[in-house]
Amino acid sequence: MSFSFFKGIKPLTLKGALRDTFAGLSLASMNIPQLLGYARIAGMPPVAGLYAGFLPLIAFAVFGSSRHLVVAADSATATIFSSHLSGIAPASSPEYIALAGMTALFTALFLLLARIFRFGFLADFLSSTVLVGFLAGVGVQIGTAMLGDMFGINAGSGHSVTQAVSIIKQLSSIQPETLLISIFVVVIILIFKQWKPRWPVALLLVAGAIVVSARTDFAGHGISVIGPVMGGLPELRWPAVSWRQALDLLPIAASCFVIIIAQSAATSRAFAERYGERSDENANLLGLSAANLTAGLSGAFVVNGSPTQTAMADNAGSRSQFAQLIFSGAVVVVLLFLCRWLQYLPHCVLAGIVFTIAIRLVNVRTMLAIRRESPGEFRLALITALAVVFIGVGNGILLAIALSLLRHVRHSYRPNSTVLVEDNEGHRWSMPADSGTQTAPGLIVFRFNADLFYANDHYFCDEVRRLIKHAPTPVNCFIVDAGAMTDLDYSAGRTVNELCKELAQKQIRIIFARVSNFLRADMDRHGITPVIGLQNIYPTLHQALEKFPPNPTSSQA
Repeated sequence: MSFSFFKGIKPLTLKGALRDTFAGLSLASMNIPQLLGYARIAGMPPVAGLYAGFLPLIAFAVFGSSRHLVVAADSATATIFSSHLSGIAPASSPEYIALAGMTALFTALFLLLARIFRFGFLADFLSSTVLVGFLAGVGVQIGTAMLGDMFGINAGSGHSVTQAVSIIKQLSSIQPETLLISIFVVVIILIFKQWKPRWPVALLLVAGAIVVSARTDFAGHGISVIGPVMGGLPELRWPAVSWRQALDLLPIAASCFVIIIAQSAATSRAFAERYGERSDENANLLGLSAANLTAGLSGAFVVNGSPTQTAMADNAGSRSQFAQLIFSGAVVVVLLFLCRWLQYLPHCVLAGIVFTIAIRLVNVRTMLAIRRESPGEFRLALITALAVVFIGVGNGILLAIALSLLRHVRHSYRPNSTVLVEDNEGHRWSMPADSGTQTAPGLIVFRFNADLFYANDHYFCDEVRRLIKHAPTPVNCFIVDAGAMTDLDYSAGRTVNELCKELAQKQIRIIFARVSNFLRADMDRHGITPVIGLQNIYPTLHQALEKFPPNPTSSQA
């Protein structure tokens, strides 16, 4: 396994460095408040969010490949582990912080193994449709979790439904001042998101809230504030976790791992294609592993390639990881000199900022587009979103992967098969393989649009028998257009062998056309070739059809 450092930065010109410097400062002004919000989602102390925007960004810039991917705290992964850890230890407690750190280290290990064994292809099993549904579910879950702070009441922990019920029961206890501040923050951010999306509105709101809170004593008037925040650079230490606790964290880290490779791969590919670049996903896996390693050792939590933060960086003008280095430098300045002011930040302001993040995760426009183009995939996205809300993020994402695989298997199990037919002028067209469909008198050309394997081999044989049985004229030749088949397994080989012998007994010649070298090797290995005869295997459909020219009577008709 070879290493190449700073692939996401090199080559870097003076002009590019100046551009990325301004982009990094702009990104920091917009993103530092979000880092505090992500720490809130994760159940970690606010300073942990800043830690997640320091060493992990540097680690990915050193080992990663993508010039655009921003690897830092992210709502999806923060929600995954916080929903599990909240039942093990109190949020922000030393035990909770240690568990979060160990989860990040396990995630780093999974990512490293994925890099070593080149398992980046696992991201392909989580379709973009499922990701849209997953992020929508996460958005609903995060938004519900923030309502407690926005209303000034304790919504508790647990699933979104439990929190919603708790909030409804406490509606009479809502603090009007806290609610008004929350509404003001949400409205201002949403307005400027449409009007001036590149303005650091969240940072200005945080700074303004801190000043007003410090001067008017928000805490003394019943408005909850963050409280003292320990500043300074993080200390590198191994999380103090028992072996039993560590084993319990493995499934949580596995869930984070799946989301990370899916989201990060999709995001890095999208931005690489936008700029005509190539992104080495294996190098990105190494960078993500290094980023989570530093997060786990520095008191932070699991980090991810964030689609929203990457888009923000792109809008700010970032074109290489040098901008992320500048961003991490700005975080260092906050850690060293500004943390003492964070103690005055009201929880409702932070919750309002996070709530707007949650709103953006629910992409209604994309969901409606999916519904118009593919109702089946829309149902899959909707089920995924509901699963995240009702059964939790970890179980929801596992269910989403299972549903994606089942959908794929279903398409392979019952593919849309066709029959080549002739019109009155002798032209040939592919039509659905309905009963009574025939290519020409005595001939059927059948295309099975999937590989043959143990789950669909009987369906293939049943289709062949049905077409022959209901053909308008007796069939003496059956051509299988194998252009969509790349291989067949042992079970399919046995089943197809029996079918070929059955057709031979009925004096029906079976021919395989468009047979690739890979399929031919499988046919030889499973004994199909000697059963049908080498003379009945053709590399093209044209060669097979030359033996059976169009019927003169049908052409004249």
